[in-house]
Amino acid sequence: MKILDIPAIRECDRYTVEHEPVASVDLMERAANALKSWLMVHDIVKAKNIKIFCGMGNNGGDGLALARLLSYSDISSEVYLLRLSERFSPDCETNYLRIKDIECVKIFELFTEADFPVIDTADVVIDAVLGSGLNKPLQGVMAQLAEYLNDIDAVKIAVDIPSGMFADRVQPCDAMAVKVDYTLTFQFPKLSFLFAENDSIVGEWHVLDIGLHRDFIDAVETDNFFTTEDVVRPILRSRPKFSHKGTYGHALLVAGSEGMSGACLLSAESCMRSGTGLLTVHLPSSVALPLMSYLPEAMSEIDSCQSHNTAVGDLSRYTAIGMGPGLGRHSDTAAMIKSVLRDADVPIVLDADALNILSDNKTWLEFLPAGTILTPHPKEFERLFGTCADSLQRLDLQRKMAMRYNIIIVLKGAYTSVMMPNGKCFFNSTGNPGMAKAGSGDVLTGIILSLLAQHYSPEEAAVLGVYVHGLAGDVAASRHGMYGMLSSDISECLGDAFLEIAGRQ
Repeated sequence: MKILDIPAIRECDRYTVEHEPVASVDLMERAANALKSWLMVHDIVKAKNIKIFCGMGNNGGDGLALARLLSYSDISSEVYLLRLSERFSPDCETNYLRIKDIECVKIFELFTEADFPVIDTADVVIDAVLGSGLNKPLQGVMAQLAEYLNDIDAVKIAVDIPSGMFADRVQPCDAMAVKVDYTLTFQFPKLSFLFAENDSIVGEWHVLDIGLHRDFIDAVETDNFFTTEDVVRPILRSRPKFSHKGTYGHALLVAGSEGMSGACLLSAESCMRSGTGLLTVHLPSSVALPLMSYLPEAMSEIDSCQSHNTAVGDLSRYTAIGMGPGLGRHSDTAAMIKSVLRDADVPIVLDADALNILSDNKTWLEFLPAGTILTPHPKEFERLFGTCADSLQRLDLQRKMAMRYNIIIVLKGAYTSVMMPNGKCFFNSTGNPGMAKAGSGDVLTGIILSLLAQHYSPEEAAVLGVYVHGLAGDVAASRHGMYGMLSSDISECLGDAFLEIAGRQ
């Protein structure tokens, strides 16, 4: 799913009107029908009262059309028209004329704060005042309305985007916006929905398909994408009947240190559960027995040092290398990582302490092999590349660093972003807050390492690995709940996640 900026979305609307062809007011009708369908499916219309706040532009037209369509199903609503200007947009005016004589739709005009209605907690408030083209903070009566609605403890739903919210940037702290429970956006997610700072405004968001022209959508260029099952299913390969363990590669995991065996075990297990044919774990002797007891399927290469890793052997037999989980930051371990980065000629994924060591030696970024995958969480990202004022600035820096060093940066978060060396970014759609626990990142490292070992390209391994990691987390949450689930549960649910992607549940 492409994430387009506002000019591109407007161009998509225009292209659809011209090439389908369809009248713009009929495109508005599609949007309103999509809104009504969602409300009906989710039983929102059972509310005591539906109060639709409309502006005088096209977003308001969507709200007016929705009120009319609800009336066709004998669902009454109250429309509150905020008089922000002297005239309607043409399509909004058309829908106003269509609705003003319908008996079960009551229309009230709002000019000042004194006109604001009383809202009950059992009501449903629909915000259709301002759309996605906002370019300056709310002022006057609109800002007052936003503040008023935010103080109301009722279900609130935004049409396309909450009024006052910017579509492509982090909301300034001093910029008022309507805070909603649900946002029903049209055709494409907005970039701002993916930023942590905006979560309290946008709520739970859903993309409604309104039939914009497929030719334009397929052809339009963008740097940002939202990864859905339709993206990853073609990436996942079937396993031929006469394949064998050698077909699926030999992964090397360099992990573990004294007192940090858990990260190593989680990563190793997830690597095996993600399909690699062979796994060798290079680890200090203090971690060897836990590995052999926990995961007999893995082979071990024991370091000469008991407490931490210092040097790996011959790299030529491996098809991919992963380093980081539970490694520690000993100087000998840092020297080992530098040696592997210099000598390896297979894909590499770096996580955890490997990233911390890299942040202590930033000149090493220059000789990372092309396509190396880094999987930092936000603090590790800051240590590597510098601090940022907000999520948008961090996204820009992530893009700059991935392009500069020709690497893939997987920045972990609610919508984990996979930044490619060409500047294309894939935001992940799976996962849940129950995954915010120690060890979850180690599981991801094992998944990506496994896919690399199976000869998936680094780009494929990063996008598919992040998606299946989140999906396994969703399965684990459904079984254990977000409070009770463990990172080991994510690993145990990987088989179900792969089955779901393959379509063989």
